[in-house]
Amino acid sequence: MLIRTITLKDAENLPRWRRPAFLLFLMAAAMPIAFATWSALLNNFVKEAAGFTGVEIGWLHTVREIPGFLAIGVIVLLWAMREQVLALLSLALLGAATAVTAMFPSFGGILMVTLLSSIGFHYFETVNQSLQLQWIDKKHAPQVLGWIVAIGSGASLVAYGLIVLTWKTFDLSYGVVYGISGGLTLAIAIIAALAYPQFEAPEPQLKHFVLRKRYWLYYVMQFMAGARRQIFIVFAAFMMVERFGFEVHEVTALFMINFLANMACAPLMGKAVGRFGERNALLFEYAGLLCVFLAYGGIYWFGWGVVVAAVLYVLDHLFFSLAFALKTYFQKIASPGDIAPTAAVAFTINHIAAVFLPALLGYLWVISPGAVFGLAAGMAGVSLLLALMIPRHPEPGNETIFARGLPIAAE
Repeated sequence: MLIRTITLKDAENLPRWRRPAFLLFLMAAAMPIAFATWSALLNNFVKEAAGFTGVEIGWLHTVREIPGFLAIGVIVLLWAMREQVLALLSLALLGAATAVTAMFPSFGGILMVTLLSSIGFHYFETVNQSLQLQWIDKKHAPQVLGWIVAIGSGASLVAYGLIVLTWKTFDLSYGVVYGISGGLTLAIAIIAALAYPQFEAPEPQLKHFVLRKRYWLYYVMQFMAGARRQIFIVFAAFMMVERFGFEVHEVTALFMINFLANMACAPLMGKAVGRFGERNALLFEYAGLLCVFLAYGGIYWFGWGVVVAAVLYVLDHLFFSLAFALKTYFQKIASPGDIAPTAAVAFTINHIAAVFLPALLGYLWVISPGAVFGLAAGMAGVSLLLALMIPRHPEPGNETIFARGLPIAAE
């Protein structure tokens, strides 16, 4: 099929399945097939294959986050290729690296494959966020982003469900599951590259480094979100394996519950953000996360059991799904041409702490796991204070409560 370039307005005349929104939905489904499967098996795989402890798992996630820190390199790649092309190439790399993960069952091998899959994941996420904000109009962005979250959760749910149903029944190996999931993501990326035209957004994107003073609150909140999320990604799931002895199918079942809740709640959250605004949505998210992380600490401080841990894990994941409110906040305050370069800058800022925090906290984890979650609660508290600075109706010139009524500075 001939691949051509068309405008977003002309794309409205295409069949629904070939429009930009449907491509976003398709990519939202393809990415978790590989990444969610990798995440579900990871803690058991590294423990069985290479005897990982909290120290090694911390280093693994530090290596995994290096490409996120270098996401600013997307700006350079955009000199040579379109965002849509880069998104699909990155998605294909994620799938291919996931497919071969089990072929390298050693500390060095796992780090190498993880780095490759992470390049695919983080560069895809950087460009995908940019495309979402360019292709979706501001009025419908919260609702559409809510549906994108729900679709991604649905794809993860299907992947996890198949693992739970087949892992013990067919005595599957890590190699088979990683190979199938990664191969499917790779196949979807190739099909999407061939089936869809190149969509041209109305505003050309700047292809150089953009760092604007008026986006300062967005940058700081991205930094805090990245630091806080690392503790959840790295240590919350590892806790279920290390402290409570969860097996692959049990960890996967917990993930399934998470994504089932997201499927049901994400579209409703999108409507809530549209109705109540990003400020209130983010205040709700950070207040909830503060309580959840304190309760995580209680598992170690007061000896709470596995049921409490599982409930907290689901609530934790549900609160994190509200993070798209930070995207729509930026969409409302951004100059149209800033979206692509700022997505890369923001992704790098989001991963500054991720480069050193997992490895550093891996050593603290060995001494006091509860202290790790106490630190995360403190980060949620700081994020809560930052969210209070978001105005009720953000827009260019009204990025924070301190900028109300001030003219946009020339930059």
